[in-house]
Amino acid sequence: MKTLLISIAGALAILALTTSPAFAKPGWSDDYAKASAQAKAEKKLLLIDFTGSDWCGWCIKLDKEVFSKPEFQEYAKKNLVLVEADFTSDGKAKSKEFGKQQDAMLKEYKVQGFPTVVVLNADGKKIGETGYKPSPAEFIAELEKLKGK
Repeated sequence: MKTLLISIAGALAILALTTSPAFAKPGWSDDYAKASAQAKAEKKLLLIDFTGSDWCGWCIKLDKEVFSKPEFQEYAKKNLVLVEADFTSDGKAKSKEFGKQQDAMLKEYKVQGFPTVVVLNADGKKIGETGYKPSPAEFIAELEKLKGK
């Protein structure tokens, strides 16, 4: 029994050391610099979701009603590089490195509330921002308007 407990503790320690401390949603990055480089290389828009994923009701609705839907995900694959700047209530979802990056982004883009979605062109120039929309179709329509700028 003691050997089993030691083995489990060892496995958990290895898992803790090899798991990234930042937890962006699947298909999303929490590394702004890498995502910016990818958007430029692929000539796509960079979408930054400033969210409070565990405390902000409108953020949770936006994720559930838009970002998690196949219609948005298909559009995103073709047109967007996605960055999640998650400001959780306890801060545990952010690594120290990405936490500093997110705080700097919050100031740079003058985010006043959550959710705020900032959209940059492939060259990193801000072309607009938006917030909650109740459907993927409405959200995509807003992105298409911004894309035309």
